[in-house]
Amino acid sequence: MAGGKETPRQKMIGMMYIVLTALLALNVSSAILLKFQFLDESLQSVNQKTVSDNAGVVSNIQAAVAENKNPSANDQRVLKNAQEVRERTSEIVSYIRGLREELIKETGGLNEEGHYVNPESNDVVAINMIGASNKRNGKAYELEQKLNEYARYLKEYNPAMPDKLALSGAEDPVASNDPAQKRKDFAELNFEETPMVAALAVLSQKESEVLKYEADALQKLAQQVGADIIKFEKIFAMARAESKTVAAGTKYKADMFIAASSDNIVPKMTFQGKPVKVVNGMGQVEFVAAASNYDADGNSKQTWKGQVTINQNGKDTTFTVTEEYVVAKPVIQVQSAAVQALYFQAANELNIQVPALGAVYDPSFSASGGSAIKGSKKGEVTIIPTSTEVTINVSSGGNAIGKETFKVRPIPKPELVAFVNGKPLDFKRGVPAASFRAVEIQAVPDEGFKQALPNEARYRVTKWMAYLVRNNQPIAQQEVNGPSANLTSFAAKATKGDRVIMEVLDVKRLNYRGDAVDVNVEDNFTVPLN
Repeated sequence: MAGGKETPRQKMIGMMYIVLTALLALNVSSAILLKFQFLDESLQSVNQKTVSDNAGVVSNIQAAVAENKNPSANDQRVLKNAQEVRERTSEIVSYIRGLREELIKETGGLNEEGHYVNPESNDVVAINMIGASNKRNGKAYELEQKLNEYARYLKEYNPAMPDKLALSGAEDPVASNDPAQKRKDFAELNFEETPMVAALAVLSQKESEVLKYEADALQKLAQQVGADIIKFEKIFAMARAESKTVAAGTKYKADMFIAASSDNIVPKMTFQGKPVKVVNGMGQVEFVAAASNYDADGNSKQTWKGQVTINQNGKDTTFTVTEEYVVAKPVIQVQSAAVQALYFQAANELNIQVPALGAVYDPSFSASGGSAIKGSKKGEVTIIPTSTEVTINVSSGGNAIGKETFKVRPIPKPELVAFVNGKPLDFKRGVPAASFRAVEIQAVPDEGFKQALPNEARYRVTKWMAYLVRNNQPIAQQEVNGPSANLTSFAAKATKGDRVIMEVLDVKRLNYRGDAVDVNVEDNFTVPLN
């Protein structure tokens, strides 16, 4: 830390600050609120570790002074200064954390699930931190004063300390490039139109700055008594997951590592009894997340364990890591023209996607109560039901994702429509006897069925009988194979008052395979001749 060189942790905090500043300029959405919360929790985790490390530096200074049987006045002064720095830092950190607690309380606190009741609450933040009606009497102005007083105090021990920790828009290197932001003071820049979770992240970032510069000052003091090399008294095995909530079928990723490492310590790490790759002192744990049971919210709590072994004083010591994570049930999205129900013994084309899996989605399908035929594109599947209900099982990369159940409806019967000489038949008015010649009977599919499955809604009347009837006695008849017939012979024999009865005997439907399927449609048409 000495000489202005930043540690990886400090670089990470700096990067989080850039991300936080960028997010503050965006319109608020639920996704952005979650990112603010993630930043806040990440910063809080880092800050807690920094507090522990800084306390350890003070302990090392105290130990170094105690080891000297005749500590000089300078050594005693260094120890006193270090303790004072720690005390002043604790005061301002406690003040910042107090502001956090007030904002959380003012916005409703936490619900039973441990989530913020009102994560947005811009007005509450503005009133508390800036002040009501732009009076500029909010607590952010007191925070500004305390931060800058702390900066002036710490500069005595760390010349690299900036003059201010609370910057206005014009002073902030990021905000000064934005005409709308550079006119704001510190309170407005950080807390105007700011959601509660974003305000918490801002406070965590300011706390991290305080702790960073405290660490620099303590290291400089430690160098004066030869205690700048930290001696770790305790070593804890820890794990850091990319996310504790993952979708089934995706990879769970985490780093498993010891909290304090050294170039002289080469840890050995295992996960489920097998060695894991160790990079820069961190073991890389990776496995496919899966769960068999989910709660009402679609989550399943899981646990994994690993082991970290290091050699201490020629003796191996093994630490056990136990990490909890949550497997979230992925949402299965089904797209279809008839997604509410499928049609019996028909090719129902579906597009089944699992957005949570992203590019790793490699689907396969099976069906109970029918058959499933995988399509040429990712997620496409054709379901052919053979029962009144079909359950589709969805997997990705061989891992079960979930299932979707559909009701199965029968294919609606087509409507039979007759035409004479190319015009629809009028059964009430009838047809002139001499004009009853070219007749066609069509099977018209149900419109909803046709829209849903056009390849299944192809009908043809293949056989029907025509009778010329006079005084209830048939005087002529003709069998027709196909939808159309020439009944000129009927016209030659017919007189006014006769009737033509058309009896439909056979209708076929051409299915998705091109096979002709029998359709149970039998109907009679009676046409009066005039």
